[in-house]
Amino acid sequence: MGIEGRLIAHFLLLLQVAVLPRTSAVPGGVVTLPLDAPANARPVVTLNGTRTMVVQNLGRWFAVIGIPLDTVPGKLEAVVGYGGSTERMRFDVAAKSYAVQKLTVPPGQVELSKSDLERAERERLHIRKSLTTYTDQLPATLELLPPVRGPRSSSYGLRRVFNGQPRSPHTGMDIAAPSGTPIVAAAAGTVADVGDYFFNGQTVILDHGSGLITMYCHLSRVNVKPGQDVAAGEVIGTVGATGRVTGAHLHFGVTLNGTMVDPALLLPREPPADTAWRASPPRT
Repeated sequence: MGIEGRLIAHFLLLLQVAVLPRTSAVPGGVVTLPLDAPANARPVVTLNGTRTMVVQNLGRWFAVIGIPLDTVPGKLEAVVGYGGSTERMRFDVAAKSYAVQKLTVPPGQVELSKSDLERAERERLHIRKSLTTYTDQLPATLELLPPVRGPRSSSYGLRRVFNGQPRSPHTGMDIAAPSGTPIVAAAAGTVADVGDYFFNGQTVILDHGSGLITMYCHLSRVNVKPGQDVAAGEVIGTVGATGRVTGAHLHFGVTLNGTMVDPALLLPREPPADTAWRASPPRT
């Protein structure tokens, strides 16, 4: 490659990720930390021992870090390594109060049989493995496409309490759409997993690189297979009501460095017209 070709390649590298996600330094949020490493030395950054995404934006390195939803507000510490040296970067995590919904329902609707509990636990471990994948390949973009057209709920972080018993917080976004509506890949990636699960129903998980994973649940039909490469905007399935749900919709999840973050931070802002629907309770 000649000098001109190397200059073009370097310029493209600098523009490789032109849009960083919106930041929200709260449990379940995302932070972007500017790093002082040289442009030609990609740093390695970890949080709680888990590798995080590192991207270049206009010639400077940034760590893109998902904050676990169960994080206690205060200081978190990222470890940065490059060129044989290591430094520690501390950042503040503010408190955020997520909604709590208390419901009283017949016991049979919330108490699972032993076999269902065992199945759900096996599937949880299997899904967790896909959601914690890390590859050195950088994602094509950090600005995701809406996977389906429809009103979004603001249900990320919501905790439901059934008959006085708290359940795990909701770690995704519910998007309302009729059964059969096409679902597209939010970004280019590789199909990491396809399955039909007790809670999630028919599910597709896409690996976009460097710990950015997206998950699509409750599908009525799946159009892709594990290992398949998909383009941004490619139809991967259709909306359904499979799994443990009460109606057709898409549950959309986003993972960074192995933690489920608020998908809204990586999606284009929603038009104000949907504000009224967002206040309604989620379906999962």
